[in-house]
Amino acid sequence: MTSLASPQSLDLGALVTQLGGGLALFLFGMRLMTESLKTVAGTGMKNLLAKLTANRFTGALAGAIITAVVQSSSVTTVLVVGFVSAGLLNLSQSIGVILGANVGTTITAQIIAFQVYKYGLLMIAIGFFMEVLARREYLRQWGVAVMGLGLIFFGMQLMSIGTEPLRQWPPFIGAMKGIENPLLSILIGATFTAVVQSSSATTGIVIVLASQGLISLETGIGLVLGSNIGTCVTAFISAVGRPREAMQAAWVHIIFNVAGVVLWVLFIPQLAELSRSLSPSSTILPGGAVPTADLARQIANAHSIFNVANLVLFIWFTTPLARLVNRIVPLEPTPGVITPRHLDDLYLEQPAMALDLVRRELVRMGGLTSAMLAKSLNAMIRDDEKEIHLLAEEDRNVDLLYKETVRFLGKLAQKNLVLTQPKQLSHSIGIANYIEGIGDVIKKDMLANAEKRARTGMIVSSDAIEKLTALDAEVRYSYELALTALETGSVDDALKVIERKSIISDLAQEAKSFLATRLVDLAPGRVDKFQMESEMVESYRRIDTLSRRIARLCLKLYPDHEDADD
Repeated sequence: MTSLASPQSLDLGALVTQLGGGLALFLFGMRLMTESLKTVAGTGMKNLLAKLTANRFTGALAGAIITAVVQSSSVTTVLVVGFVSAGLLNLSQSIGVILGANVGTTITAQIIAFQVYKYGLLMIAIGFFMEVLARREYLRQWGVAVMGLGLIFFGMQLMSIGTEPLRQWPPFIGAMKGIENPLLSILIGATFTAVVQSSSATTGIVIVLASQGLISLETGIGLVLGSNIGTCVTAFISAVGRPREAMQAAWVHIIFNVAGVVLWVLFIPQLAELSRSLSPSSTILPGGAVPTADLARQIANAHSIFNVANLVLFIWFTTPLARLVNRIVPLEPTPGVITPRHLDDLYLEQPAMALDLVRRELVRMGGLTSAMLAKSLNAMIRDDEKEIHLLAEEDRNVDLLYKETVRFLGKLAQKNLVLTQPKQLSHSIGIANYIEGIGDVIKKDMLANAEKRARTGMIVSSDAIEKLTALDAEVRYSYELALTALETGSVDDALKVIERKSIISDLAQEAKSFLATRLVDLAPGRVDKFQMESEMVESYRRIDTLSRRIARLCLKLYPDHEDADD
């Protein structure tokens, strides 16, 4: 491909077309690659983050690896916010992951510095045919990721060709000399990054300019440092209106990046010298000039040194930083009206994380119905209108969470789901239905019975209470096992719920047989009492049936057990 402009007669139209088009392809390719990789690697990223966040050091490693894979620190931040919201990470632990994410972003600069532009079109072709010909969604997404990487490379090539004539254009050379002031170069880098919403794009353009010999190493370092500040704008804007944990993560990003740049701004010459020493010249040019390819490599290395050094320095101050962020953005008190604790549309772009958070919300909803069940027997056998009223209120809370969970799953269904994710979504809806169904049994059957008994003045006999108490204990135990299986993925607990069917069935049959023997008593209202007490027994049987259905879906909810039989 040849340049459309000569150094003597600069064609501004061609320059704008190639530079603007190249930048557009670069950003579009970055988005394609990021979206596809987070779809196919979402579960792996979530699991890696869960395993490596025991302390700030392994957390930083997890943040660096995840960001290096998907080339998006915002994706890592979303995962972190989800884990903090779910109570799996505290703010101090999450800071380590966020610090590591900055190191992961340097991989882009290192790849670009190798000048692999010539492979761009080849990768676009390979990715396109993978996406078109692959039958499995998983492979199609990998094809899109490869095509996105190819677009990044091709966009870089276009920008490189477009900027080549600027090497001998006096106005541009004069402008570049004007930004040798470190503060000015940092400001320009920050502003450009805030506009294009991508620090990788800024770094890419800086390396292109360096590869053409248009800027010095010191100027390139200033622009790259500025991009670290500009990317904070992206994080801050994306956090507005989101959970408070998201805003806290944005502030961690801002404090860390700005403080890091401030620490280095007076040491740019030293950083440049260190980068030169670590990136020896491949050839010796007359007059001591630096080959442009080496200059690009030096800028990429300076970018890595800057972020790694900041990580090593700030990793020791995660606790004080967490306290500072908690003062700047304190968490809001729990609202009086119940709302989903783990669900937010922020997570819809991360299907693996979203499904995991849905599961946590289902466990929470199950806990509410479990608490209702624990109080229901007392409400049925004793005159306690306050208890009945409270249980009705709790059922409204369950209904509220159910509607929000189904709404969230409906939105998630519109996203790109791969592998077992569509089945997991379907099973999650089923579990939500069954948990809400248990709440309905308690309210519509058990509480209705309690209200009827209170109106008619019926008294449940001590023998019947004994039978109901035994049945209540076993049903509650099975339901708790089902919720444990949902929370932990325990196959043993899920199977135990299913196997306990005969225990519940025998107790229910024993209770009904006992109640039937009392029909010989011709006391007034005996038939009505038998009907009421029998309905109590049937309510417990229905709850146990729903518990077993939850257990069966728990076996299917996890990928290793998706083929479990009904």
